[in-house]
Amino acid sequence: MSFAHINGIDVFYLTDGDPHKPAVIFSNSLGTDHSMWDGQLEVLRRDFYVIRYDTRGHGLTSAPKGPYTIAQLGQDVLGLLNYLGVDKAFFCGISMGGLIGQWLAVNAQERLEALVIANTASKIGSELAWTERAALVRKQGLGAIAESAPSRWFTPEFFGLYPKAVNELLINLKNMNPEGYASCCEALAVEDLSEHISKINIPTLNISGTKDPVTTVSDAKHLQSQIKNSQLAEIPASHISNIEAMDEFNHSLKVFLNKVVQESTHMSVNG
Repeated sequence: MSFAHINGIDVFYLTDGDPHKPAVIFSNSLGTDHSMWDGQLEVLRRDFYVIRYDTRGHGLTSAPKGPYTIAQLGQDVLGLLNYLGVDKAFFCGISMGGLIGQWLAVNAQERLEALVIANTASKIGSELAWTERAALVRKQGLGAIAESAPSRWFTPEFFGLYPKAVNELLINLKNMNPEGYASCCEALAVEDLSEHISKINIPTLNISGTKDPVTTVSDAKHLQSQIKNSQLAEIPASHISNIEAMDEFNHSLKVFLNKVVQESTHMSVNG
């Protein structure tokens, strides 16, 4: 197993593919880990250096007592890129990972080739709801949260067809460190990038699930209206769209990444 000791914690990560090829780093949603990106790995590993990691408080990464901040989670990404010797990377994040990506694109744009944000918003949910959830998890653990997760993450149709895939995610959630989860809830409670996302000026793909009750198509359209060099892809899924609509997600992702690589190569040759 691979760990990077950065910012006072041990960050678990996996790399696949040729490190001399363009790097793409994946950032998980709240309550999941790096394995949520398994369905994206196979379509990218031939052409990209794929980096997956567990966000602070999640999976095998350290879960120190919080609260955390989105800036802190973004600094962990920069620390991991530094550790791996990656100067610039494509970033792909979903939900909380998408908010981390927005923070990076606002505050460390020079480290990103391009940005992919899925099922996210510049402000996710309300401060009160997140702080109440953090308190509940610290008091009762993650059992109750896990029981209600399928209705937030997937459509009933997907859950009915693929209960095994959903249950694997729920087992991971139940086994998570409650303090790490709660501390990330507190990061989401206070982060609002609404006044800053207009600063983002790198190629951006914004993927939205048309059936997402958490971060809606309206949220995605607001992001698109504020981020200059952005495009919107709507796919038939709920909140965890990269799993529920994997083929559509992968198509949008790969077309976007390949286009940016080709344009960058063209500029280099003709520069």
